[in-house]
Amino acid sequence: MIRSPLITVMTDAVMKAARSLKRDFGELEALQVSLKGPGDFVSAADKKAETVLREALEKVRPGYGFVLEEGGIVPGTDTTHRWHIDPLDGTTNFLHGIPHFAISVGLERQGQIVAGIIYDPIKDELFVAEKGAGAYLNNRRIRVSARRDMASAVIATGIPHLGKGGHPAFIRELAAVTVRTAGVRRMGAAALDLAYVASGRYDGYWERGVNSWDIAAGIVLLREAGGFIADADGGDNPLETGTVVCGNEVIQRELLGLLRSAKA
Repeated sequence: MIRSPLITVMTDAVMKAARSLKRDFGELEALQVSLKGPGDFVSAADKKAETVLREALEKVRPGYGFVLEEGGIVPGTDTTHRWHIDPLDGTTNFLHGIPHFAISVGLERQGQIVAGIIYDPIKDELFVAEKGAGAYLNNRRIRVSARRDMASAVIATGIPHLGKGGHPAFIRELAAVTVRTAGVRRMGAAALDLAYVASGRYDGYWERGVNSWDIAAGIVLLREAGGFIADADGGDNPLETGTVVCGNEVIQRELLGLLRSAKA
C-alpha cells in the first residue's frame, strides 16, 4: 500500500465522507432528494459528503483549488493544484438501494492527474494510486487484465440516460462491441468502471459524456496499473473531452477501432 503523506491525507478525507454515506444509505427513506435534471438526481447525502471532503482537504492542503460535482469550480490561491471530487459516483444506484457506488478524489498538478482514490464503502474496497508509485486495491498491487482476445473480453460502458442525448450513436457503438466480445456490462458508476479495469475485473471500458470528477482518480489508477487510456478519438486528454476508452494496450486499441467503425 502507498504510505505517502498525500495519500494519507486523501484517504483520511475519503473515509470521513464515507461514514456519512453509509449511514444515509441505510436510511434511504429519510433522504431529502431534489431533481437536478431529467434522470439526474442529487441527494442530501451527495451534498453532505462533498462538504465533508472539501473541508477536510482544505484543512490539510490550504490554497488548492477544487472541481466539484455539486459546487462547481472553486479557484485556489495555489494555481498549480486542483482536487477533482465526486462525492457520490453512482447516485442513481444509491437512491434505488443498489449497493454499487463510490467516492472519487483525484489530484491535478500542473495539468496532470498525479494521485487518485476511489472508495466503495459498501464493499470496503479502496483503490489507490500515485504517479510513479503503482496502483493498489486495499493492500494488494493491481494490474490490468492480460487478456488479448476481444472474443473473451468483458467490456464496461455507460448508457446515456434521459435528457443526456447521443442515444442513436451509442446504440451503434454497442452493436459494434457486443458482436465482438464476451459481454458488455453497465453498472452505473464510472469511477468504479475504471477501477475495475485497473484491477483486471473488466478488460476494457468506454463512455461518452463523463466529467472530470468522474474519471480523474481513475486515470492515474489505470495508468499506474499498466493500462492505456484515451478519449474516444484516440486523443490523450479524456479529462478535457469527456470521453474515455481504456484497457490494456491490445484491448484498448481494438476497442477504439470498433468505436470508429460504428461511425460509418
